[in-house]
Amino acid sequence: MITGQKFVEGKGTYVDDINLPGMLYMAIVRSPYSRAKIASLKGGLNSSDYEGRMASVGEGGSGEINIYSEPVFAQGYTSYLGQPVAAVFGEDRYKAEDLLNSVDVEYEPLKPVMEIDAALKADPIHPGTKNNILIDKWVGKEFKDTSSPIVLEDSFYNRRVATNPMEPRGVVATYDGNRLTMWASSQSSQSIKEGLVEAMNLSPDSVRVIQADTGGGFGLKGGLHPEYVIAAHAAMKYKRPVKWIETRSEHLSSSNPGRGARADIKIFAGKNGIINGVTGEVYVDAGAYGGFGEFAPRFIAYQLTGPYAIPNGYVRAIATLTNKVPQGPYRGAGRPEASYFIERMVDLLADELKMDPADVRIANMSSEPFKSPLGLEIGAAKPFFQDALKEFEYGKRFTSDTAGLGFFVLVPGIGPGEGARIKIEKGRVKVWLGGDTAGQGHQEFVRTLIREELGIASDLVELQLGDTDAVKRGVGAWGSRSAITAGAAVIAASGKIKDMVIKDFGDYSPENALSGSYDIDHFEEMKGTLNSFGANIAVADVSPLGAIRVKDCWSYYDVGRVLSKESVWGQIMGGIVQGIGQVVSEEIAYSDEGELLTGSIADSGVLSADQVPNFVVKVAENRSDLPHGVKGLGEAPTIGVPSALVRSIEKVTGKRIRDTPVRPEDIAEDF
Repeated sequence: MITGQKFVEGKGTYVDDINLPGMLYMAIVRSPYSRAKIASLKGGLNSSDYEGRMASVGEGGSGEINIYSEPVFAQGYTSYLGQPVAAVFGEDRYKAEDLLNSVDVEYEPLKPVMEIDAALKADPIHPGTKNNILIDKWVGKEFKDTSSPIVLEDSFYNRRVATNPMEPRGVVATYDGNRLTMWASSQSSQSIKEGLVEAMNLSPDSVRVIQADTGGGFGLKGGLHPEYVIAAHAAMKYKRPVKWIETRSEHLSSSNPGRGARADIKIFAGKNGIINGVTGEVYVDAGAYGGFGEFAPRFIAYQLTGPYAIPNGYVRAIATLTNKVPQGPYRGAGRPEASYFIERMVDLLADELKMDPADVRIANMSSEPFKSPLGLEIGAAKPFFQDALKEFEYGKRFTSDTAGLGFFVLVPGIGPGEGARIKIEKGRVKVWLGGDTAGQGHQEFVRTLIREELGIASDLVELQLGDTDAVKRGVGAWGSRSAITAGAAVIAASGKIKDMVIKDFGDYSPENALSGSYDIDHFEEMKGTLNSFGANIAVADVSPLGAIRVKDCWSYYDVGRVLSKESVWGQIMGGIVQGIGQVVSEEIAYSDEGELLTGSIADSGVLSADQVPNFVVKVAENRSDLPHGVKGLGEAPTIGVPSALVRSIEKVTGKRIRDTPVRPEDIAEDF
């Protein structure tokens, strides 16, 4: 059962609260080098015991295993700092940590490849491959523009950011001789099961994954990780339960960060501010192996026209392999990068033409639905943005002299749909979803929809934690999709419950439903688009030494129908803080030699409470065509805030800003 009250009372059951008889505690021997040959390895569980590789599952996952798939243990050489080399097991966590010294590893350090440009020129980091290019695709259609009087070019980089949920990753695995059961801190128990089945060559019936209470995810907890497979293999090998809980230092060195994207962009425009075309190259630092990094550059390129009716577009999407931990999805997962790149170019065009940035944006918007040359479908953008300017009191409260604007389209991850199960028994209702909640408040929209569809009071409805035994088919909680897809599945399942009650009683009433016993497991197929608009405005101060203080941050998002005001406001405010963090301080950084420079949570730049600005949250409730009228929301602030905030910093300092985070030395006053 999931309720906010149990967390307030300290009654949650997280992975580390699960204790089973005879449990072993796992610790991981990790590579101290970003790239090295393993000359010898003695002790612990290692690649000589298990040589499997992991399929890419979860958001952006292909479900395939290939030459670029990450091995569970390093095999012959290490490809990123923190890569698992071996595992040890103790009767408690301290003994397990002590056993790390029992593993003898001899490394021969190699020169690491740490940046995108270096990767394009360097010899392959993986033996047997031709180069360090993971994918190289074109999106859109080639065009020639010889008449536009304004041609502008620039380059931008969103450096890598750690997801840093309050609760790090963790699993408990046990095996009864026939079946593997894993408890996980998770956004998708279904994806973790899929990954275990593929990586370990197990039958689906022999694997069960159960979600524990989950203290944040932000994309990281939607897929499979090497430690999960190692724990599962050890549980099967030793016939004892195995627990692994990630430390914060392990999280910063060895979990999949987000962003890590660069763009070289050229726009062609008229003197009236209308953009006639966009070309460019999008590069993603995929890290040492495939996975989300294979998906990300194409997804970014697809969105590179943003909410604007730009008639021509041709973008190259490239993912490079480097000696860093593989990239993963982080709140927004390609959407913030695309928005940042095009918004920065719109601001550049405004400066070139000495126009108000709001006017340039309006000039490039359509009052009718539009499909971009890159394939992105959007609705009528102009009316929404004009409303946003009114809500922001633009020109009165805020002006272009100090305030920055960000306008964007949110592309939710709708397909292929989602699963939901509703069980009525003994006068109460239990609901399971195919995607696991990680603190977003799913229980609130579930209760609202059950009350509306079945007429059953909210205090009789309990949302259960994810369980692959409870729901036959599911996807996951990411991509601003949960209220859309899981909500639609709950409505469809409720309709089937109604039909069953009518069959039993002749008519439907909540009392009839609660007096019986009903159980429906339904997967609601969904496809198409349900894109929505959002806007932000931000104002910052900058000290002479380059310290940034955000004064105001206003939001105006079209969320469709609001099912839970508290959840909507919480999602927006939390996302604003993450968007600000990306701009002012958050980064995972390495030296040229591959040493991690951001090894603590303080070094990685997570904001403190005194850095949080004044929030003003406004929403438009333009219902979607779905039965419950909702649209996507969760990622909106991380898409709109960075470009708005960077523009304000730019106006205050008079210095062109291209990269995030904005480092103090880039904007400090000259002495």
